[in-house]
Amino acid sequence: MGKGKVDALLGIVFGDEGKGKIVDVFTPRYDIVARFAGGPNAGHTIIFGGKKFVLRSIPSGIFDEGKTNIIGNGCVIAPDLFMQEAKELEQAGYDLKSRLHISRRAHLILPTHRLLDRAYEAAKGKDKVGTTGKGIGPTYSDKASRTGLRVGDILNNFQGKYNMMKARHEQILHDLGFTGYDIRQEERLWMQGIEYMRQFPLTDTEIELGKALKEGKSVLAEGAQGTMLDIDHGTYPFVSSSNTVCGGVCTGLGVAPSSIGEVYGIFKAYSTRVGSGPFPVELLDETGDKIRETGHEYGAVTGRNRRCGWLDLVALRYAIMINGVTQLIMMKSDVLDDFAEIKVCTRYTKDGIVTDEMPYDTEGWNAVYETLPGWQTDLTQMTGESQFPKQLKDYIAFIEQATGTPITIVSVGPDRAQTIER
Repeated sequence: MGKGKVDALLGIVFGDEGKGKIVDVFTPRYDIVARFAGGPNAGHTIIFGGKKFVLRSIPSGIFDEGKTNIIGNGCVIAPDLFMQEAKELEQAGYDLKSRLHISRRAHLILPTHRLLDRAYEAAKGKDKVGTTGKGIGPTYSDKASRTGLRVGDILNNFQGKYNMMKARHEQILHDLGFTGYDIRQEERLWMQGIEYMRQFPLTDTEIELGKALKEGKSVLAEGAQGTMLDIDHGTYPFVSSSNTVCGGVCTGLGVAPSSIGEVYGIFKAYSTRVGSGPFPVELLDETGDKIRETGHEYGAVTGRNRRCGWLDLVALRYAIMINGVTQLIMMKSDVLDDFAEIKVCTRYTKDGIVTDEMPYDTEGWNAVYETLPGWQTDLTQMTGESQFPKQLKDYIAFIEQATGTPITIVSVGPDRAQTIER
């Protein structure tokens, strides 16, 4: 952590790695925690003191009363879902309005964006991307086409702007033959969310961050999803709608590349993916089922089954390169406690071609594995690296050698206390 720097904490495969827990652990070391991309499609689960919280739009540093939390300009916000999430935290005793700032440049997810999301997915037939249905994609589409509504619009003739946007969406829905919907109740809650958001500091967060960095304050940028879901560098078209990589920190918060300090790449000891798209390491057998059940691999937002497989070093190396990762954080190591053997994908193969680099045409590739001995030891009670079994140390060393990047944190359970720094 450097003063006057922005350290990035990024999911570097397909998301769902446990970023929320690590942000929560790291927050005491930073002055500001900021989200730079995505919206309520992200679910960051934090468990401490016997309580469980799932954060969707709000940064995971919100539990520390002395820290400023920022929803940056690169994010998209659904006011009704934001209100629900924030009120749950307020009821649990957290004073959000004194510590959460929202960028006026962040874009708003309208109820009709969610309808468009469903309509576009339905129109794709068997080629569905597998979105969360939260309206994320259509909102970013409107942003790119320069027709979107932003948080700052709340403060000036908002109803007129909203009505124009709604009418435009309804015409598109009509043209798609997507009719028979009723969003009146949803719209009432959405407008309540707009009024609720007015109670928060709606600011030029990029200027706020610029001043903070100049004063020598430290910032932790909290990523959403993962590198392989990045709109440019992921397994397109089965990707998210925003830049989830380190470059997205600069555009999504308005900070200079020279401000970036450490880049923490967070990954699981195995692999998971939600939704459609290529996944060479997927295990469609009892082993995959065992990983899913042991790791409770169900989406924090959608509840969908996550597809499970062994660790994919091809994807991991690619993500480390794209992001300039300086330190790796390995999560959910304890999920592999009972396996006698653990496999690791080191290369891909297709039609007689073998590669250890991420291919452009990601469909149809098969994993080539190396097998390592499992540790068959309960890691959940361990409090230091000295207690690690030799097989786990060998597994860590294998990954470090293959990626050229140190693993500095190993998580051995869901609680914030089950986080071992090396």
